[in-house]
Amino acid sequence: MNEFAVLTNRKRAVIALAHSIVFLGIASHGFVSPRAAAVFVGPGATLSIVLIVIYFTVASILAWLVSISRCARERVYFALCASSATFGLLRTIFGDATLPVAQYLRVAMLTSAVIVGAWIFRSFSRPAAEDAALSD
Repeated sequence: MNEFAVLTNRKRAVIALAHSIVFLGIASHGFVSPRAAAVFVGPGATLSIVLIVIYFTVASILAWLVSISRCARERVYFALCASSATFGLLRTIFGDATLPVAQYLRVAMLTSAVIVGAWIFRSFSRPAAEDAALSD
């Protein structure tokens, strides 16, 4: 069986899946409130810098998780999440006017991550009868 390096049990898989679903909701909300352009001066400058630091940190951590993942499912899951965070970073830096496809790609990557995350979660779910047969 393919061994996981990070998502090693059902609890971790459900936490990862929940995060993907929440961030998919946040990314989908971006269609309602598009970013016209990144603001580096004026009242929104601090928020833009904070968002850039957050996206950069998250994308870096997710890229590291891709590098330590063992099996293909786990690697694909973290790669989808990392690419979504990277598109969020690019969207924050350049704005939707310069990079209009970023929001669509971000939502597509997170939707795919939710599907792969559900697949990973299901790999930890076994019917009770199968568990009893394995313990005999």
